[in-house]
Amino acid sequence: MCAALGRALTSRPIYIRDIVEQLDAIGVGSLTVVLLTGGFTGAVLALQSGMTLDQFGARSVVGRLVSASMIKELGPVLTALMVTGRVGSGIAAELGSMAVTDQLNALRALGTDPLRKLALPRVIAGVIMVPILTIISDFVGIVGAWVTTVTQLHVASSVYWNSVVMGLYIQDIWMGLIKPVFLGFALVSIACFVGMRTTGGTQGVGRSTTQAVVAGSVAVLVIDFIITKLLISLLY
Repeated sequence: MCAALGRALTSRPIYIRDIVEQLDAIGVGSLTVVLLTGGFTGAVLALQSGMTLDQFGARSVVGRLVSASMIKELGPVLTALMVTGRVGSGIAAELGSMAVTDQLNALRALGTDPLRKLALPRVIAGVIMVPILTIISDFVGIVGAWVTTVTQLHVASSVYWNSVVMGLYIQDIWMGLIKPVFLGFALVSIACFVGMRTTGGTQGVGRSTTQAVVAGSVAVLVIDFIITKLLISLLY
């Protein structure tokens, strides 16, 4: 399927309108859950980190720990998992319904490639929007941690933000930007693949939805490990 998507991407026609629709569906549609996840993850991380750092008298560096954790690991992975749960299941259900009602065959009969028309716009949107959602999640998480640090841990606001800035390196930012590209491609590709191969009527659609979420979530964790290991060897 990856090879077919590559061929479709480098040849015409490209369905721009469908890509824009999917950018809205994946990006704007997932914004609420990403904001909530990022904000509360940052807040809890600050609270837990503060308790641990207190044992070493290092509460003032909680910002450094939170920013590095959110940008390098928690932001990309949690965002990808949230998008898998919301978007991956939706894509599998939509394409699965089209498969069991022969709408995909109807498209082929009309001379339209379902992969180019349905899968490619979703994959492009996933590759673009998952990194953007990750950046938003990182920012909201750091802000959530700031609120917790100031109100619960009683660390000065200037100390927290100085710690955030001092704790980040350019390699960390690159890692936080590169990971979501691969995770977005993987989770949307898996959902499209499972959805378009659906058989067995409405029960098959239900099975495909579950398979897309399970396979996408596992793939996110496995690819995260592989990409992290590769980037550590290349960047650090």
